[in-house]
Amino acid sequence: MNELIFIVDDEPDILELVSINMTKSGYRAFEFENAASLYNKLPKIKPDLIILDLMLPDESGMDICRRLKSSDEYSDIPIIILSAKSETTDKILGLEFGADDYVTKPFEPRELAARVKAVLRRSRPSVDKEKRIIVFGDILEIDPNKFQVKVEGEIVKLTTTEFKILEQLLKKPGYVSSRDKILDKLWGNEKIVDERTVDVHIKHLRTKLGKAGEFIKNIRGVGYKIEE
Repeated sequence: MNELIFIVDDEPDILELVSINMTKSGYRAFEFENAASLYNKLPKIKPDLIILDLMLPDESGMDICRRLKSSDEYSDIPIIILSAKSETTDKILGLEFGADDYVTKPFEPRELAARVKAVLRRSRPSVDKEKRIIVFGDILEIDPNKFQVKVEGEIVKLTTTEFKILEQLLKKPGYVSSRDKILDKLWGNEKIVDERTVDVHIKHLRTKLGKAGEFIKNIRGVGYKIEE
């Protein structure tokens, strides 16, 4: 079954444009003009991804993003913010609230489709049965097959992007991964974001990992590595 995309935007022309673009790209699309209609639909059917405008009539997109990402039931739904706000601070704030990507209006439909494809690819759990549970520093445990991370035995909820970054760093403990290499690993040929995005995700990752977050080291001007 094709992935289901929820599109939330109060501009009818934008809503229609995105919906048509998603359908042409092989996805199923549901349209919502406000937060209330989105919240009403979520308990009935869970989407594979949400494209979310920031300026809605009844609730800001930032608040919606923060609410969903803090929910046990909906935190694993990837969110792409689609907004006319193009300032770097707005983009960083969106990522701070847990968004997986940020696209500014006006946008190129093919670029949006590429972003959706990239985020969905990152959100798919690994099915590589050869991957094993990794234990690092006696307190950090990552299970790539279950898409699960534990710190001192307690499950830590990470976004898909945060999980992928942690997994990549743990492949070669002590070795530095440049920001560009991390971006290339996560986005591949659809890499359309800048290196600042990695810094935001690393910041979130460190905070969520608590004591284990200290293992992630910043190598100034180069990138990141993980070591005890």
